[in-house]
Amino acid sequence: MNVYGMARAFHEVYGGAVQAYAGAQLAPTRFTKIVNLSITQGFSEDPVFIEKMREIAKVYENHEEPVILIACGDGYAELISKHKEELSKTFVCPYVDYDKLKSLNNKESFYQIADKHDLPHPKTKIITKKMYQEKSDMNVPFDYPVALKPANSVEWLDIHFEGRKKAFTVHSDDEFNDVVAKIYDNGYNSDLILQDFIPGDDSNMRVLNAYVDHNHHVKMMCLGHPLLEDPTPQAIGNYVAIVPEFNQDVYDLVQKFLEDIEFTGFANFDMKYDARDQTFKFFEINLRQGRSSFFVTLNGYNLAKYLVDDYVEGSLENEPTIYANKNKAQHKLWLGVPIKVFRKYASDNDASRYAEELIKQERTGTTVFYDKDKSFKRWLLLTYMFHNYVKRFDTYFEANKGRDFEK
Repeated sequence: MNVYGMARAFHEVYGGAVQAYAGAQLAPTRFTKIVNLSITQGFSEDPVFIEKMREIAKVYENHEEPVILIACGDGYAELISKHKEELSKTFVCPYVDYDKLKSLNNKESFYQIADKHDLPHPKTKIITKKMYQEKSDMNVPFDYPVALKPANSVEWLDIHFEGRKKAFTVHSDDEFNDVVAKIYDNGYNSDLILQDFIPGDDSNMRVLNAYVDHNHHVKMMCLGHPLLEDPTPQAIGNYVAIVPEFNQDVYDLVQKFLEDIEFTGFANFDMKYDARDQTFKFFEINLRQGRSSFFVTLNGYNLAKYLVDDYVEGSLENEPTIYANKNKAQHKLWLGVPIKVFRKYASDNDASRYAEELIKQERTGTTVFYDKDKSFKRWLLLTYMFHNYVKRFDTYFEANKGRDFEK
């Protein structure tokens, strides 16, 4: 989804196809003329990644124009950053250095950095594998329900067991002990984040995508109001409906944070509104554009153009910072599910009613259905993919009714 969204952003401005590399292919990049995909088994990890990248570098070593590497997942962002010094000899690598990436990618150290820079986050306790093994200090200091999630999101990609989720909402001591046991008994070694659960459903979430230029100046921030999340256990936390929102206070807070830590490239924040103290609490920073970040391009802030203006044209430096979505006349609703699924399952609130207005005005869009990339095979596959959400929501949304989820 992320790969296709970035490819579409490039195509809308510059035409042509992007070259993509991956370890496997998923539906959004099938039967398309805007993504040339090369599959290499094991590409998502070293040593295959860097060995393949050295082969690719030879192809582009005398390329007339700059060649930009864009990661569309946490693992790829980490690998580019890890090998940034070598890869930068051939490619533009718009990522922070590896030590900084590791400290931001890990939720535990991210919260320490957030404290230092006055970025609010939920009350947190760290659970370690040693604590689990020794059965020491495993008490839960917050009222149930509580949120439990892996501190190391990259390591978590390789952990598999029945009931695995991106994040867990736990309702009792027995459930807490059971989930922790499953996590550590199935090979996870890093710390876990135990957090005070912020009340409210999906509609209290916010997502913000930002672009920071090579001089560490924030050039664009776009805030989105997610109205619905995927309830499928392995995909919990993936937004499937986002309406644009403007909030200068949030923009000011994020801009100061990113510039203070001297960030570079795309950043993606997840946060939730806490009605108890009327603040937004930040859960994490992803060091790449988000899976659903085409909502930014859809609303008029083309992600590809920021990269090109920064690293190819050299024209971004003197441009003012964009605080997106102030003009409601430009707003469009981004959808990752059929409209009927959104209408059936989204909470009834001001934001969803605003989204319904946009639907009636035909001001909506998706990442994958693109008028300039049509074929019968692609239409059929993606229609089937979207239709599958009907069954997934019918199965999992009702099963989880009353059990809130959190990033």
